[in-house]
Amino acid sequence: MNKLLLLLATAGSAAMLLGAFGFQYIGDMAPCKMCIWQRWPHGIAIVAGLLALALKQKVFAIIGALAALTTSLIGLYHAGVEKGLFEGPDSCTSGPVGNLSADELFNQIMSAPLVRCDEIPWDMFGISMAGWNGLISFTLFGLWVLALRRD
Repeated sequence: MNKLLLLLATAGSAAMLLGAFGFQYIGDMAPCKMCIWQRWPHGIAIVAGLLALALKQKVFAIIGALAALTTSLIGLYHAGVEKGLFEGPDSCTSGPVGNLSADELFNQIMSAPLVRCDEIPWDMFGISMAGWNGLISFTLFGLWVLALRRD
């Protein structure tokens, strides 16, 4: 395994996670449910990367690669939900009012999440945070794969 590539992939996930927390705590942008889902694999990739570097075991690099791929796919799916290409989870996207009674509508409004997954709170060059996570994390996945292939 290539130590430099492992370090870059691990540091990349750490930077992505720090960026997410920065947007949340410094930029005052509360994450939606799908944003939180994207954070967990980055944490797993960081731990896997540190273990791969310390123990020199390929299994940890494989776990790191799978974690990066997972967060990439979640990010791309989330970006698709934001753009209206996919339907998001009912628990964090807008739902139809339909033939709801006043009480049912009130309960739906009161149980609605504070941050919706189908709205874009920030973008750069027309790509949302979820989209950037998907693209950058796929690049990190590539680094993990290269690290596994090179000695």
